[in-house]
Parts: sequence; structure tokens; C-alpha cells
Amino acid sequence: MSTSHPAAASDPSAKRSHSNLLIIGCGYLGIRVGRQALQRGWTVSATTRSRFDSLSHEGFTPVAFDWNDSRTFANLPTADNVLIAVAYDRNSRVERFTSQVDGLARLVRHLDQQATDEPARVTYISTTGVYHQTDGRWVDETSPTHPKREGGRAHLAAEAKLRSLRCGKPTVTLRLAGIYGPDRVPRAADVIAGKPIASPPDGYLNLIHVDDAATAVMNSFQHTPPESLYVVADDDPVIRREFYVEIAKQTRSPLPTFVDPSADSGVRFRSESDKRIWNRRVRRDLLPSLQYPTYREGLHDVLTGV
Repeated sequence: MSTSHPAAASDPSAKRSHSNLLIIGCGYLGIRVGRQALQRGWTVSATTRSRFDSLSHEGFTPVAFDWNDSRTFANLPTADNVLIAVAYDRNSRVERFTSQVDGLARLVRHLDQQATDEPARVTYISTTGVYHQTDGRWVDETSPTHPKREGGRAHLAAEAKLRSLRCGKPTVTLRLAGIYGPDRVPRAADVIAGKPIASPPDGYLNLIHVDDAATAVMNSFQHTPPESLYVVADDDPVIRREFYVEIAKQTRSPLPTFVDPSADSGVRFRSESDKRIWNRRVRRDLLPSLQYPTYREGLHDVLTGV
């Protein structure tokens, strides 16, 4: 759901040369952000613990870094713009809150101590999983957040820590809906194979194509938005059944069938949340146009030729 979309706000600081980017946690989204930055003539550094060759192949400078290992902080270069998009490693021996909140705090303190001129512009990737609503209502940046799942609670705590540490410094938090795109369409392979979908057919999915999410990140650096918090989703929250039916239509596959997920599955836990993301603020300030305004256009892009 969106309103009119005037051009993104800007100020004189946006005209300065902010031409280098440091990506902390260069995964599915970070790769796309880095590619857009290179296309705009920026230099890009990206942290990793193991993917040095693949990041170099992208044209990024790989940086060995783990925010749970203080010895690696010396490896971080200075940067005008910093994207923080660290996913929790479930195989890690570090507890989730220790990593996602305390690790973030160590990083932010280091970045601000490192700055010699102006503070870096920092964009933090959070999640719409911070919302707890279960009745299909519309939610936005002003809606209450009482997440039941540990991941949502950790992101909410990290958001609060970031606000306290960077008060007065250019900082934007993006609460992203479910990211999809090339090689990442939930359950598409099952639909195409005619396998039952282990998911409730009802309840809303809130989605954002990875390329539009990357554009929101880039625009958060290149403009000074009037707000510091945005929910990022496309214009059309969709009932799960309709999403999988659209996959079937576009791939000429049998219409999907559904079975109950197991009681302890992540799908069941995620499906207990049921809300619709109202994207009016991000459409006004950071995404005046969407390349993929609904899941239909996005699926057509991803599934063409499948």
C-alpha cells in the first residue's frame, strides 16, 4: 500500500562525494548493494570469514572480519558509508544476543572512534519479524513491536543499541520484509515439482525483491532522509496461497496443495505472525519507484525461462 511518491529528500550533504562503501555481512542483499555501488562508481569493501575469492570476483575488496573476534577489527578500512547486514550464524558457538547486539555495539564504537572527519553513514538491516501482530492488520514504523521469536527480539534490541550509540549521527534502520529474487523464491521448486507445500495457505506474506531492497539501501546513503526508521516492502502483501498459485501459473505447473508443517518447524512459527506492511514512508523517501511493485512482476523476472 503506498501513497504519492515525490522525489527522495536531499540536503547539501548529499552533494558531497561519498564514494566508498563497507559492507559488514555481504550475503544475498549485500552482494546486490555492492553491485549497485560499483555501477555508480564507488569502491566497495566487504567483510567475510571465508568467501575471499567470490567477493574479489565481484570487484569488491574482501576483508577478513568477525565482530565476535576483537583481533579482526584492525582489518576494517575507513568508509563514508557502512551497510550492516549480518545474519546470525546458527552454527556459531556465540549466543544470538551476544553476537547480534554486543557484536554490533563493538563494531559501531570502532567505526565512530575510527572516523577522522565526518562520521560514517550507517544503514542497519533489521526485519519485519519485530512485529507480533496476528490478525492481518496493517503495520508501519509507528506500530507496536512485541516479537515472540528470538530473532525478532534480537533485532529489536540491536536497533535500540544502535540508536543509543549513534544519537545525532547519520543512521538509518531498514526493517525488511521477506527478500526474494534470483535463486531465492520460497518453495518454488516444490510447486514446480508438484510437491505439497508444508505451510499454512492463509495469512499474509510481505515481500521485497532484492534489487528494490538494494536500491533502498543505496538511497539511504545518498540522501538524508527525514526519518531514521523504515519498513521496506512492496505495494501488495499477498495471501500465501495466492503467492504459490502465481508461481504455478507462471511456470505452467499444477496448482499447489498444502499440508500442515511440523509442530516445531520454523515455517509454523513464522506463519503465526500475520500482518500487512504499509510502505508509505519508504516509498516517499527512499523508493519513489519500485522496479517490482508487486510479487507478480518480481516472479515474472525470476521465473522467466524456468
